[in-house]
Amino acid sequence: MTLDESKLSHRFTEHGGVRLHYVEAGDGPLVVLLHGFPEIWYSWRHQIPALVEAGYRVIAPDMRGYNLSDKPEGVAAYAIAELTADVAALIQASGAERAAAVVGHDWGGGVAWGFAARYPALLERLVVLNCPHPERLVAGFRTARQLRKSWYMFFFQLPKLPELAAQKDDFAWLRAAVKDDPRRPGAVSDEDLAHYVKAWSEPGALTAMINYYRALFRPGSLGELGRQPRIDVPVQVIWGEHDRYLGSELAAPDPALVPNARVARIPDASHFVHYDRPEKVNQLLLEFLR
Repeated sequence: MTLDESKLSHRFTEHGGVRLHYVEAGDGPLVVLLHGFPEIWYSWRHQIPALVEAGYRVIAPDMRGYNLSDKPEGVAAYAIAELTADVAALIQASGAERAAAVVGHDWGGGVAWGFAARYPALLERLVVLNCPHPERLVAGFRTARQLRKSWYMFFFQLPKLPELAAQKDDFAWLRAAVKDDPRRPGAVSDEDLAHYVKAWSEPGALTAMINYYRALFRPGSLGELGRQPRIDVPVQVIWGEHDRYLGSELAAPDPALVPNARVARIPDASHFVHYDRPEKVNQLLLEFLR
């Protein structure tokens, strides 16, 4: 489905002194869409119209540090506690008692897992695209295979150099990730890419985006991730099997921690599964929400 941006409302809300930008469309039960790195709200361009047509109200924020949302200074501002509190603030600002679903991809998926663990009363269902449950991610870091795939996470721990690499040659590295990684030809057009490049050009954006990874590796953070409380809400994991960054063995969460999870593996899709197979992702999403 084609996104008609003229039908979107651009709104702002403030939480803890941080102003968050989000787009909103539709009426009905609330669905919150959380983008990943290095994306923005626009990464859900295929899902927003499908959800609205199916009778849902959609909120898709620029997560803190991204695009038109504020970019607070310091690594601590991007700890998972801060990121999940932003989602709670968005739901409360919407006037809804809870979200029918929180949907997250990549880093948005990490925030979605954390949100479900911390704020179970504020959502009914959880959908995660190509992001392992935190316990599985920590386990993955103990394997050579996942360490090779995650090399960039460790590179991001360096000061300043990651930002210089990311902005080199007009964001060539980030542009390649968004446009060339998807397996479907033409999944990301030049017009689509322009939305991202504009967002990456915002002052302070690159540091803020990379600070997500720096916060993840602060002392104690990984240990905390490995001790997640049980998530009892129904969970749908959607996983593109051709993921350059995360091994497919990480897709299924531990049933002891996530007892009501099901996993849909899509063999001909990349890490950006919602770009490669938008119709299939929309089908799975809507079937799960019904």
